[in-house]
Amino acid sequence: MKATQQLHELGQSLWLDNITRTLLDDGTLARYIAEDSVTGLTSNPSIFDAAIGDGDAYDAGVHAKTLAGLSGETLFTELALEDLRRAADLFRPIFDATDRVDGWVSMEVSPLLAADTAGSIEAAKQIHSQAQRDNLFVKIPGTPEGLPAIEEAIFLGIPINVTLLFSCAQYVAVAEAYMRGIERRIAAGLGSRVGSVASLFISRWDVASNPQLPVELHNKLGIAVGQQTYRAYRELLASERWKKLEAAGAHPQRLLWASTGVKDPSAPDTMYISAFAAPDTIDTMPEKTLLAFADHGQLHGVMASDGGDADSVLAQIGKAGVDTDALALKLQIDGAAAFVKSWKQLLQRIADKASALEDKSKGPALP
Repeated sequence: MKATQQLHELGQSLWLDNITRTLLDDGTLARYIAEDSVTGLTSNPSIFDAAIGDGDAYDAGVHAKTLAGLSGETLFTELALEDLRRAADLFRPIFDATDRVDGWVSMEVSPLLAADTAGSIEAAKQIHSQAQRDNLFVKIPGTPEGLPAIEEAIFLGIPINVTLLFSCAQYVAVAEAYMRGIERRIAAGLGSRVGSVASLFISRWDVASNPQLPVELHNKLGIAVGQQTYRAYRELLASERWKKLEAAGAHPQRLLWASTGVKDPSAPDTMYISAFAAPDTIDTMPEKTLLAFADHGQLHGVMASDGGDADSVLAQIGKAGVDTDALALKLQIDGAAAFVKSWKQLLQRIADKASALEDKSKGPALP
């Protein structure tokens, strides 16, 4: 049995952290679903920037939408949703079979809105309406300004993937925003079922901390933060507050492991996937990591619900001079800035491509 199937059978969802039109056109995504237990996918501006920039798969779409008068964010949103609708349809049987727990795809609001609560709410409403797919999450970053937007979007019945979470404290704040949204729905006589996941980023911890740590503590921080957060997740699901919502028909906001591609070439390429094997969670993997785990991944047991050795590891890392609270805030700010950079680069790439395709369609100038 493939290691990917073993993960699936212990109750973890495997999602692909990638989408391209080529993956859809050549049947690769369908094959990952059939052969590698992939049951959903995520996207972000960096993924679409690479997808649109590589090759000509999007040229016809860019040209047609330009001729129709679309440009900028409006053109990109419809271009991305074309792909995500197709992916959502591939996952729809899984979505239905799991009673809306699995089989999701995700589309991010503009990263320019990371500090704009009202703008994030309006963007989430627009994407949700435009997508016309029940199994599409709108991604909102879990920044301080994002928290009220997340709560309001849940109250409005918009499924939300909370992105750019780095610490246990950031996760808990998001989980509480989700529960407040559900509680408000119940109080208003609305349905208690609104899908949501909370995405904790892992590998960036180690990229940032390894240079400050002795070798024996390299690549330990991301896993320790994940263990600590998994403990908080399990405690929340056991709480009286959550049990009351569950009795009213609510589904948990599942914890999602993001940024699981190993960045240290000296570390095993499936290190994070093995470390985060846990039921009732999601692991979203870059394509390279998914293929590596399917080929030679190994499970070493299931994550400890009590956090394992997280506290002692975090204490050692603190003694070595890493302020994890300060680093968590920095990672979130830097992550938001990186998405803004990718977003602007993406929109410029589309504008350049649209202009080049328009020139090409006019043909050579007459002598």
